[in-house]
Amino acid sequence: MSRPLTFDTKWSYLTRRVHGVHDLRLGPVSGDPQPGELVVADVGELGNHTHLETVHGRRSRLYPGDLVVGAHGNRYASDYYEGYVSSGRTVHLLAASGLMGAVASTHAAHADPTRLRVLGALLGHEDRPLSLTDFARRAPTAEPPRFGSLAVVGSTMNAGKTTTTAAILRGWRAAGLRAGAGKVTGTGSGKDRWAYVDAGAAQVCDFLDFGIVSTYGEPLSRLRTTMVGIRAALVEDGADAAALELADGLFQQETRGLLPALGGFVDGLVLAVADPLAAQAGAEFLRQEGLPLRAISGLITASPLAAREAAAVTGLPVLSPAALAEGAAVELLASPALA
Repeated sequence: MSRPLTFDTKWSYLTRRVHGVHDLRLGPVSGDPQPGELVVADVGELGNHTHLETVHGRRSRLYPGDLVVGAHGNRYASDYYEGYVSSGRTVHLLAASGLMGAVASTHAAHADPTRLRVLGALLGHEDRPLSLTDFARRAPTAEPPRFGSLAVVGSTMNAGKTTTTAAILRGWRAAGLRAGAGKVTGTGSGKDRWAYVDAGAAQVCDFLDFGIVSTYGEPLSRLRTTMVGIRAALVEDGADAAALELADGLFQQETRGLLPALGGFVDGLVLAVADPLAAQAGAEFLRQEGLPLRAISGLITASPLAAREAAAVTGLPVLSPAALAEGAAVELLASPALA
C-alpha cells in the first residue's frame, strides 16, 4: 500500500523536473530497478557525502534518518566513485545530487560512501512507479544556432572543461550573443548548470531534461539523439550560439563514442588539458578522428611556460579563460553572420 511522503522529505537535485508535482507517494518496489527510476530512501550511516544537493542547488545537511528522494543510476568518475544500479535494500549515495547505487571502486582521496536504506519507489497517478523519463522534455525540431556551436572536451576529469565552457559563454555574452549551454554527458548535477548560469548563459539544457540521470551505460544511439535534442532545445529557447560540454576524458566510453557525431554537428572543438603532453596526444587523437579542433584551454593555461610548450607541439592557440571571455570565444565561431 502506498503512503504520502512526509513534509520534511528532502528532494534531491535529480528531481528538479519532478518537484512540485502533486499526489506523489511512497510505494513498494516492483522488479529490478532501472536507471532513472525514482526512489525514496532514508539515510543510514553517513560517509563521504554529508550534504544533499537540492532542486534549488542548496547543500542540505544530511542526518541519519532523513527521508530522501533520488534516482537509481550508474556513475563513472575516475576521481571519485564508480557505481552501478543496485537491487539491494542498502545502497550508496553515488553523488550529492541524489544518485543511488552500489559503489564498485573509489578514488583513494575519498572516504567510504554514505549508506541509504531503500524504502520504496516514488509513485504517481494511480500508484504508478515514476521515472525521470516521465518528466522528460519534448524533443524539439533540430535547428542549428544562428552563430554556430562549439564542443568542449577534455583529456580527463578536472582538466578545466567547465571553466573553459563558462569562459566561452562569458565571451559570447560580452559580444551581445544569447549564449546557450548544454551538458551532453556526465552525472546529473547542478554544479555545472550553476556555473553556466553564473557566466551569463541565457539558456541551459542537459541530459537530465531528457530523462537521463547519468549517461554512463546509456546506449550511444540515445545519447546521440539527446545531444541533438539539447542543442535544438537551446535554440528553441532563444540561444543564437551554443557551447556543448562533454564530461570526463576523451577515452571514457560514452565520450569517445559520441566524438564521431560531432563532425559536421559543431563548428569546432576546444580541448581542455592540464599539461603539454596531454595537449599533444589529445590534439593528434582528435585530428585522426577528423574533428575540427580550434584551440587548447583548461588548467594548462595557469602556466605560461606549459601553454607555450603546448602551442609549439600542437600548432594551436592556447587560450586562457580570460582570453576566451575577452573575445577569443567569438573568433572561434568564425560565423559569417558575425562578420
